[in-house]
Amino acid sequence: MSMDSEEKQATAMVIKWSTLSTLLLVFLIFGGMIGCPRYKVYQQNLRGKADLAEATQNRQIAIQEAMAKYESAHYIKQADSVRAVGVAIANHIIGRSLRDNEEYLRWLWITDVAGANIDKTIVYVPTETNLPILEANRLQTPTTVNVEIPKEEEKMFNSHKSIADNKLLFGSKPN
Repeated sequence: MSMDSEEKQATAMVIKWSTLSTLLLVFLIFGGMIGCPRYKVYQQNLRGKADLAEATQNRQIAIQEAMAKYESAHYIKQADSVRAVGVAIANHIIGRSLRDNEEYLRWLWITDVAGANIDKTIVYVPTETNLPILEANRLQTPTTVNVEIPKEEEKMFNSHKSIADNKLLFGSKPN
């Protein structure tokens, strides 16, 4: 009799564990059916937050790059203005020094023609005063170029003596 009772206990134990296993499996399947869609929503929410953070960071980078380009362009504009003022001053000084220096211009013309290693033929056409064409425009009134300088650049150059002497070049009224 003890065999039967042990077999019954073993069978009851197997049935008990089988029932628990089946219930656990059903519970896991049911939980998966409910939990998977919710997990996908949770996962998409996290992915959306990550995409938003990345887009915000990319926008910040683009803004910083644009600000750097703007600042760079501003400094390039200032440097170009300063360079242009320097070139205008240099051109004015050179023009003034050449205005009453016919001998130098004649010497420069002769050395340019004579010093060139290129086969050139110079044809001199005498005029009524026997002057080369180089001298033909000598008696015309010189043209003046007025350059508008922004106030900050003019302040930088006001200490320079040639600007103080040549304020008419920059469109300022003489003192």
